[in-house]
Amino acid sequence: MTSDESDLGKPLAQEGYKLMGAVFEVHRELGGELLEEIYQESLEIELELRKIPFKSHQELVTFYKDLRLKKRYNPDFDCLRANNCRVEIRS
Repeated sequence: MTSDESDLGKPLAQEGYKLMGAVFEVHRELGGELLEEIYQESLEIELELRKIPFKSHQELVTFYKDLRLKKRYNPDFDCLRANNCRVEIRS
């Protein structure tokens, strides 16, 4: 068994493979050099087609040494199944 195959038994690894598959599909369809907003909307569609639950631009509270910061973090995607997965799109 390869290390890739053994990772498939881990929930976060499975979610990561599914997410990366969706990202690669969007890139395969669109290519490069488009605006981030185009990739954002396209990835939302691809995640919905693959039934991968997510929320886009969900504001998250941030902390430093257990102190709540005024500034919030707004990732492009928050994957709901993995719960520890945040995605930022860069083009």
